[in-house]
Amino acid sequence: MVPRRKRLFGSTFLLSLPVASLPALAQTTELPEIVVTSPSPIFTRAPQNGAGVPGAPPAGALQVATDTFAPVTIVSRDEIERDAPRTLGDALADKPGIAGSSFTAGANRPIIRGLDNVRVRIQENGVGSQDVSELGEDHGVPIDPLAADQIEVIRGPATLRYGSQAIGGVVSATNNRIPTFIPVNGYLGRITGSLGSVDSARDAAASIDAGAGQVAVHADGFVRRAGDYDTPRGRQANTAVAAQGGSIGASYLFDRGFFGVSLTHYEAIYGIPGAEAAASRTRIDMAQNKAQARGEYRPESGPFEAVRLWLGATDYKHDERSVENGVDGVGATFKNREIEGRLEAQHAPLATGFGTLRGAVGVQFGARNLSTAGEAGGLIAPARTRTAATYLFEELELSPTLRFQAAGRIEHAAVSGTATDFPADFLPGPVAPVESASRRAFTPGSVSFGVLKTLPMQVVASLNAQYVERAPSAPELFSRGPHDATATFEIGDPNLRKEIARTVEFALRRKEGPLRFDASLYATRYTGFIYKRLTGVLCGDDFSTCGADPELQQIVYSQQNAKFHGLDLAVQYDAFALGDGMFGVDGRYDFVRARFDDGTNVPRIPPHRLGAGVFWRNQAWFARLGLLHAFAHDKTAPLETRTPGYNLLKAELSYTHKLAKGAGAQSVTMSLVGDNLLNAEVRHSTSFKKDEVLMPGRTVRAAMTVRF
Repeated sequence: MVPRRKRLFGSTFLLSLPVASLPALAQTTELPEIVVTSPSPIFTRAPQNGAGVPGAPPAGALQVATDTFAPVTIVSRDEIERDAPRTLGDALADKPGIAGSSFTAGANRPIIRGLDNVRVRIQENGVGSQDVSELGEDHGVPIDPLAADQIEVIRGPATLRYGSQAIGGVVSATNNRIPTFIPVNGYLGRITGSLGSVDSARDAAASIDAGAGQVAVHADGFVRRAGDYDTPRGRQANTAVAAQGGSIGASYLFDRGFFGVSLTHYEAIYGIPGAEAAASRTRIDMAQNKAQARGEYRPESGPFEAVRLWLGATDYKHDERSVENGVDGVGATFKNREIEGRLEAQHAPLATGFGTLRGAVGVQFGARNLSTAGEAGGLIAPARTRTAATYLFEELELSPTLRFQAAGRIEHAAVSGTATDFPADFLPGPVAPVESASRRAFTPGSVSFGVLKTLPMQVVASLNAQYVERAPSAPELFSRGPHDATATFEIGDPNLRKEIARTVEFALRRKEGPLRFDASLYATRYTGFIYKRLTGVLCGDDFSTCGADPELQQIVYSQQNAKFHGLDLAVQYDAFALGDGMFGVDGRYDFVRARFDDGTNVPRIPPHRLGAGVFWRNQAWFARLGLLHAFAHDKTAPLETRTPGYNLLKAELSYTHKLAKGAGAQSVTMSLVGDNLLNAEVRHSTSFKKDEVLMPGRTVRAAMTVRF
């Protein structure tokens, strides 16, 4: 079978291949994936429109990354098309070790092993999302899953490549917006559409890649509309979502590399649920314009075999709108202007007395200007963050079955803003809090070590140890006012210290054979863990009202030592042949336990979750029925309420039909997915609004994708 395209470069997150393996542009074979350092898919990545491409995993197959030193969770394109998730949190929520903030239908940010917000970096094609989603749970991420070819969650040593703010992990959406290949037949494309019953959702997305000679171009667009969703107790008011966006990009490809740019626009408006927010029709109206550049050059000789560049710049803004006294207006505005760049060079393999040494060195910089206005003008005064860093990855292959890795990163972060000196009890006194200009500088340093060993029966074991330092962010240092959409009055601490995490993780993985599994056991010790602490005080829109106005919950950024430990497990077994396909069973279990040294619990931690299912698949069909049980969460923090457990029953059915040549299209995939079929009342312990907002009830989604 002839591949449908020629791919020039591997995943954004890989270091690269030896120069000798770089093919000429006229070739049509896929390049193999890199074996050095950070995350990579364990199967050859399928083209963005290519179900059934040789080397791609069959639909529903457990994708286990055995060639990486740390866990990598993969959401494939066929999963995205079946489930039609509206946020990255929706796309990842049923993966072991991953939950969502679940604040509203338009804002569901991923939570990794109980860590959220500033500890989880979200990026697209190697560049950060550059939004304000880490500032408030009501803020959405301006990356739509429908535009992604694949979503990866990266944990462990590989996160040192992206910065100390990725201490909890990296959620990475990849696509071909900066083209990295020229289609074999000159063009290829994809059109996807879906309908959902619970909220009358209508989604559509399209993309096309084309090229000739040495120039490749790309264009894509998406649109999403959904009304208020239904719950077992009726309609959840003010949860409607409308989003749309698109991108254009172009690249110049030459014998030793490529360089490309893209322009992306995203806009969305979505409601904030809850009694008071729904009554005032509080909603967020966001827009982002983003420019990105990416390039790679592979010298014919010299100490480096590949040099790589990523660059991104963003202008982001959102208004928090509501109706007051019959007048619809803007209550608050958030703006973020940001630029980020990374330059990386992979050195040529070095033969040592112990084995082959491969690695890369990189530098990274970032500049961010964050500001708020209107009612949120008191939340944080204009703040600037400047960062610069260098990092190093080295891997030593002692034998085909034994590899070692070491990585290090040193960075400098300068955060400038307005510090506020609040009373120790965070209650107003005779003298108003004093504000003053402040500049904090931090130099976080991080190191990691890992060993990867191939055992009998194709089982791969890994052991990793990390020491990571994180600088406090501007909101953690300088917050000082009301945030009406989240119904909180937030107070930062300008004297916060660096946060330090020491992690040990052991993993066993198997990707081939009838039994496949991915199991990770981890423990982390935090020194100075920074978190949002509920004080029990209620405030109005000004600090002088704290203790007297019941409108907003007071939250104080605080710091304590803490311990986290947990387990992520996914398993899949092909039991026996049935007809012309395979019948199998699968299962999963995950938990994270997080406590402070004083014996209290860390707030908003996901519950224990246990799931199992049965599936059947062949070359054209995939069917699965699965049940996920979330246990009641009663390991609550002070002032936090217990969250009841629930059962989620999910059924999936999809069919791919390959069309004859000359039909104008190459394949059609149709799918039907039923979620929460028991119509369970679902509340998530990770949500600030779980006590007044239910998750969607029973829903059925139908989707179709045409590839040409």
